[in-house]
Parts: sequence; C-alpha cells; structure tokens
Amino acid sequence: MGNCCSGDGGGQSAIGGSSSHPNANVHNDAVDGFLKFRGYHGLYTEIELSLSASNLRDRDVLSKSDPMAVIYTKGRDGSLQEIGRTEVVLNSLTPQWIKKVIITYHFEMVQTLVFRVYDVDTQFHGLEEKMLKLEEQQLLGEGTCLLSEIVTRQNRTLPIDLMKKVESTSSTRPMKLGQLTVHAEECAVSKTTTELVFRCMDLENKERFSKSDPFLVISKCVESGHAVPICKTEVMQNDLNPMWKPVSISISQVGSKETPLIIECFDFNSNGRHELLGKVQKSLVQLENLFSSGEGEHLFVPINFGKEHQTKVLKSRLFVDKFSESVHHTFLDYLDSGFEMNFMVAIDFTASNGNPRLPDSLHYIDHSGRPNAYQKAILEVGEVLQCYDSDRKFHAWGFGARPIDGPVSHCFNLNGSSGHSEVEGIQGIMNAYASALFNVTLAGPTLFGPVIAAAAMIASQALAANEKKYFVLLIITDGVITDLQETKDALVSASDLPLSILIVGVGGADYKEMEVLDADKGERLESTTGRVATRDIVQFVPFRDVQGGEISVVQSLLEELPSQFLTFMRNRDIKPYNTT
Repeated sequence: MGNCCSGDGGGQSAIGGSSSHPNANVHNDAVDGFLKFRGYHGLYTEIELSLSASNLRDRDVLSKSDPMAVIYTKGRDGSLQEIGRTEVVLNSLTPQWIKKVIITYHFEMVQTLVFRVYDVDTQFHGLEEKMLKLEEQQLLGEGTCLLSEIVTRQNRTLPIDLMKKVESTSSTRPMKLGQLTVHAEECAVSKTTTELVFRCMDLENKERFSKSDPFLVISKCVESGHAVPICKTEVMQNDLNPMWKPVSISISQVGSKETPLIIECFDFNSNGRHELLGKVQKSLVQLENLFSSGEGEHLFVPINFGKEHQTKVLKSRLFVDKFSESVHHTFLDYLDSGFEMNFMVAIDFTASNGNPRLPDSLHYIDHSGRPNAYQKAILEVGEVLQCYDSDRKFHAWGFGARPIDGPVSHCFNLNGSSGHSEVEGIQGIMNAYASALFNVTLAGPTLFGPVIAAAAMIASQALAANEKKYFVLLIITDGVITDLQETKDALVSASDLPLSILIVGVGGADYKEMEVLDADKGERLESTTGRVATRDIVQFVPFRDVQGGEISVVQSLLEELPSQFLTFMRNRDIKPYNTT
C-alpha cells in the first residue's frame, strides 16, 4: 500500500512467512519487536483529498459567503483531531478549493472523517488559514464519511450532504445546507518494485556451541541521518554462508534508486538483543552494479577510538544474486477498477462454549446490549470490510451444532435457510446469530474443514466466472480444532483461490496448535500429499491477546489482507484494469 499497498509482502513479511525453522514463531516475535522499536510500522499509503462544494447557504448580506473547509479525523471516543484546512474562497457558494489535505490510509482501521465548512468573516481576510479561530467564524454545515467509503467509490469521488442541527419547539432535526464533494488520489508514487536475493559469505561466528543465526534488516537513510527500517529477511539458523529468500523494495519506499540504503546483518538472539555481524551502505543503483559484476561487498562494523568514529572492514561479504524490476499495481488501483472484498463468517457452536442461556457462556447475549466476544469480533471485522462489498450481502455459517431434528452439522446456514447462506448487512449476521442460538443444540467436535470448503467453493466459482471478487472468511472459535490435517489440506487447496481466512480464538483455550495454520508463526502449510501452500492465506489471533491492548483485534487480523490480496493477483497475473 503506497509504501506498501504496492508491496506484496515479500520483504515485509519474509520472517517466518515461508520459514522452514521449527522455532520460527519465536523469531517472528523477537525480530518484529526489534524492528518496531527501530521505527518499522508496517503498511500504509498516503491519500490526497480534494474538496469542492455546491449550493452552500449565503450568510453575507451584501455579497456571497467566503467558505473554508476544515477536515478532522474522529476517534472511537468521539474526539476530533484536525488534519488540515483549505484556503478561503471569496464570494462563492460553489467553491472548488485548490489546497489539498493529505491523510494516511490504513486498510485495517475504520477512519471516520468529519468535514466542516465555515464562512470566514471579512475582517479576517488576509490571515493565514491556520491562524483563524474557528469559533469566530460562522459554520455553514458539517458532513461525515469513512475514508474507505471514498477510496472504494468509482473514480474515488464521494458526495456528502452538509447538515446542521436546527432547534425547533418539538425536536432537533438536521437541515441540509448544500453538498460537499470529496475526491481522493493516491499520492504520486513510483510503482516500480525491485526484487533482490541477498547472500553472505564468511560471516563471523558469534555462538559458542553452534553457528550464528543471521538475518538482514534493510533501512533507508533520512535527512536527519537516522536509518528507518523498510524490510527484513527471515532468520537462517546455524549458517555462516546464508542465502535468504527474495525481498521486495519499492521505489516509493526509498524515494529514488540513488537513496543510500543500510543493509545490516544481525545474529538472532531470542532475548531481542541481536548482535551486529556487519553492514554495508549501498543505493539500489550500486546494488544493481554488484549484481551485474557478481562481486561481493565487504561488510564493516563501526569502532570507536576515543572520540573518533572509524570502521573495521571484515572478511565477510554480501552478494546480490538477483536484481529484477517490475511494475506493481497498488491495492487502491484494484479497488479503483472495480475489485471488491466479500465478507463471510463462520461461528463455532460447539458445546465447550457453554449454555447460551447462562452468563458464563461465551455465547451469552447480555440484555444490557454489551456484545459477547463473538458479537464483538463480527462487529469489528465487519465494520471494516463492509465498505469493500457493494451489495453488503454476506455468507454466514455455523458449525459444531445439531439443528432441530437433525444430526450434528459442521457447516449449516446461520439464517436457518436450506437453500442459501447470505444475509443482509452486518446486522443481518447479528440477527441470524442470535436466532441460531435458540434453534440449534450445541454439540461438537470442532471442525474447520467443511466451512473452509464452502467458502473455497464460492471463491472458485467467482474465479471461474472472472468476477472481480476476493473473499475474506472470518472463523470465530472457542477451541482447538480436531481436524488439523484436514484443515491444512483445505487451506493448501484454497491458497490458489481469491480467499483469505481470519481466525479469532475466543475464551481461554490453549491455541498453540492453531498457530501452525498461520504461516507468520510457523512453517508453510503442507497437505497430506506433500503439496505446499502457494501463499499464506491465514491470519490467527487469540482475542485475549489484543482485547484491551493498544492494538485492536481488527488491526491484528486485517493488517496482512492487502498483501495477501496483491500476492494472489500477481501470482495469477491479474491486472487491475483488465476487463476480462
């Protein structure tokens, strides 16, 4: 996405993404923590907003209003944070503001925008917009929308009604006061991406009883002189001559091919204190020259002699075994050409959840309105994904229960229908879930295979029909699955389809076995026939790990979706503006 809506997860998720190491999950957590401490913060892209308005109310007596727009982001607590102002347009009820406002777009977050249009009083003309006190200006109207609503609209243009609350004797009612039009553009970035394969020779051994466990961190040098990490490799165990899997670096990440890059090689330590084995400083141009020449660059380490900073050149060398450039379309390019994300949900109705009528049950519905863990996961994930699905009809299933007068089913339609599984909107899922609790008997065991197969069938049919659709299945469960190998087989098969699977674990179960399904935290999945998954399509998170923490369950689950989407499109060579 931008700085990495355009990335396919190559460098960013290389650690553990396809690792063959038994302790890769430990490596992930420690290395990711290390990188976040150094400033690496994942995927985002910058969006430029352009504003215009029509049919504004005229508040001036002898002339027309002099409008200025102010844009805010709205937090979950209702607080507003100003992110920008347009210029003041004199004497106009149909202003087209020139000044743009930049906002960072995060796919995994619900980003609520508030727009307020003010008539700036004549006495303040000539002042810089940022110096104007808004309480001294007259509010012409206010509108709100989600950033995702803008970027998913055709041409990324969204009209918003400007409203103002009007007090009357009987009630407070909103009154329409014109219309604001918001247009979004992805900030101009190069879509050229470079794929590199790095190899080292003769690394220093830092271990007493084994060999070093090296990994690379690639950073760009910024004006302040600091190094900002942009991608990383996996950890190679016990290897002084490692060759890492490919990493991808987009030109938009580094600025230009001439930007200095620092490539640091560390010896992994599980305590997070990774030891520097050496580094080099090269631009992409220089790395391309290394590849062409086939020569290696000697690593160096900084050393201090009193107040002097010097470097020591090492025997160790870095080689570039592959350097290739290609144009990578961004996630927003695909949205702009009509691609959608279709939300699906599967809910665990096994008996281990407890009697739904009792307060200690994970399925207990509190009449005070407080959502249980299942409802909260549906609401939070659905809130983000619904904007990427135009008809907002969602497939919803249950598993592990006995419908009335029937055997235990491991994939039944949540709406009770025998013919179709779709419901209308997020509220439709919530209603179907609440109804199902009183129409089925909780049973078991916990099997994922059937619901994954149902989702895969729908995704397969859409792919065969050349539909511009990508599917996201949310599975919410309270226990460890009992069909682990069958689930692996289903996931390996589904890795070739336009499908990602999000798994939320609720309750207090031990989910260590479940983490093997998420390739970020273990080995790449392999089927009983020996076939390996072509890509990582699973993201798993125990609800308790993120509930009440700094990061929401939604962000934990959704942060990889754009990369999984893009990897599928590129594997299939599907271009965003293909009409076939």
